[in-house]
Amino acid sequence: MYKQIEQYVDRILLESTPACPFWNIESIKQGKQPHWNYIDGCMLTSLLQLHKITGEQRYFEFVERFVDFYVFEDGKIRGYDKSAYNLDDVNEGKVLFELYKVTKKNKYKLAIDLLKSQLDEQPRTSTGNFWHKLIYPNQVWLDGLYMAQGFSALWQKSFGKHDYSDVVQQIVNVRKYMYDEDKKLFYHGWDCSREAFWCDKQTGLSANFWLRAMGWYLVAMADFLEVCDDPASRECVADVFRLAIDGISRYVDKDAHMLYQVIDCGEREGNYLETSGSSMTAYAMLKGARLGYLDAQYAVLGKQIFDGICQRYLSGENGELNLGGICLVAGLGPENNRRRDGSYEYYISEPIVQNDAKGVAPFVLCYTEIKQL
Repeated sequence: MYKQIEQYVDRILLESTPACPFWNIESIKQGKQPHWNYIDGCMLTSLLQLHKITGEQRYFEFVERFVDFYVFEDGKIRGYDKSAYNLDDVNEGKVLFELYKVTKKNKYKLAIDLLKSQLDEQPRTSTGNFWHKLIYPNQVWLDGLYMAQGFSALWQKSFGKHDYSDVVQQIVNVRKYMYDEDKKLFYHGWDCSREAFWCDKQTGLSANFWLRAMGWYLVAMADFLEVCDDPASRECVADVFRLAIDGISRYVDKDAHMLYQVIDCGEREGNYLETSGSSMTAYAMLKGARLGYLDAQYAVLGKQIFDGICQRYLSGENGELNLGGICLVAGLGPENNRRRDGSYEYYISEPIVQNDAKGVAPFVLCYTEIKQL
């Protein structure tokens, strides 16, 4: 099955255009106009890593062509609205650093500057963390640590003073305010104003542990540990990373070698083994072990999770592979969408799809780590 994974990726690319990528199920379902978004960013990030590991130039060239459709010569970005102060919109900006480094196209640097200006002005909670979006005041979501902090770390390393203190503090704040000491897991969201309809009015925390949210957080830390060139900053984040990995590893299903959509609810009715969050967890384990921040046993466990995903959800149809078991989307609110209340019932009610980049991208990143074992 491993030998077919690159063929699977090639098929996805063949069926994708910048205006209509095969992997962006949300945009296709909703008929959205082409726009800069985090989902495409996830896929492009995995393709750049696949290029790095395999040496196949076609992956880099695809990313370059794709991004050139969205980034104009003056650095403006198609479908990007800075005034939304949406951390999701920063994620795709991570690929600009490698593109600029290799091609020296000035428009990439201008686009980086535009996204950096958003983060410079991004509203913050009283504790110093970014609001997830302007429409989510005072709210920190685990998702946002992945969306923004990787970009911030790359900017510091490439153009800044190598000062990672803000990135580190935002990661550490999540440990301080969003970690459950009993379950050893991190809650999806936290409203430090305690005003959101979905939060506990005493703690500000959401009600459950959503797998992909914690996966975003794990990947954010794993990637930071590779990018950051300040030993003190790395070790501070590594302490949180090891705590989080140790906690979530307790919930890996012993038979299926995957994790559940609502992590701590196991085989409760409606719960299911979910691909995107399992892939993110496996990637973080494999990468953390490769970088020397985790014990080698986690590389073994990460590979078991990857193999579990392949066995359960990577299947052939008419001679073509498809990756299933992917939660399409989940969130908290806003006020006019009270269905997204963070309840168990909510998380298991969202659509389950195949071939969406939120699952495919971390799966491909896992594959690049497997190739380095």
